[in-house]
Amino acid sequence: MSTRIALVTGASSGIGEATARALAAAGVVVYGAARRLDRLEALASAGIRPLVMDVTDDDSMRAGVARIIDEAGRLDVLVNNAGYGSYGAIEDVPLEEARRQFDVNVFGAMRLTQLVLPHLRAQGPGTIVNITSMGGRIHTPLGGWYHATKYALEALSDCLRIEVAPFGIDVVVIEPGGIQTEWGAIAAGNLEGTSGTGAYADQAAAVASSLRSEADGTRNSPPSVIADAVATAVTARRPRTRYAVGFGAKPLIAAKTVLPDRTYDTLISRAVGLPTGRPRTAG
Repeated sequence: MSTRIALVTGASSGIGEATARALAAAGVVVYGAARRLDRLEALASAGIRPLVMDVTDDDSMRAGVARIIDEAGRLDVLVNNAGYGSYGAIEDVPLEEARRQFDVNVFGAMRLTQLVLPHLRAQGPGTIVNITSMGGRIHTPLGGWYHATKYALEALSDCLRIEVAPFGIDVVVIEPGGIQTEWGAIAAGNLEGTSGTGAYADQAAAVASSLRSEADGTRNSPPSVIADAVATAVTARRPRTRYAVGFGAKPLIAAKTVLPDRTYDTLISRAVGLPTGRPRTAG
């Protein structure tokens, strides 16, 4: 493990920071990437190599990969963690914001994968880890565009796994459940700004309250559980294709799998405090 080189995106906080630390503890040489260098100071003091990278900027990604190859001579592991959640009614979210979410959560990850794959193929075995979400297997109210990005990343990961298997490259999906990060509070604020007034205001208030409650509560799992899953996948001789970890991930994915659609809709609506059932129509 001491000779393996890893790149972790979104490494400045939360899951990305915990993952960078876990891989370094496993003996991997880790490059932790984020848009701002000052947010990586804590990682640098822990021996992790800071790397400025914006996954929506092709030149930035090219330069980052080139630096790793120049300094380390190889790259064995890519962890696509950079991403964010932007909630709002599908009707309300501007297409510019919807496209931005796809740019970060999907196209950024896949473009970086394109840039890394030639190096992984040239040297033999390697691992690509895509951090999706239980949100890539379930759906929640007012999260349509966010869930769409995660569903897309799941599908791309499945196709990629088949394509690169002949080169000895593993593709692993990590599906976090509820995690103790700032994600929920940020998503709640975005939701209120997008759908806090108008036709979806009542739904937005309920969902934002639920997101904040989860963010402030103690039920959610620490980011370390995701980091440990990544480290397990990276160090395994034959990793699983999917790891659903963190609060609620396995039961909610199972519920979505076995329940009829409208039964699941009712379950998830009640969970976030929305009224259930269809309004009666006149006549």
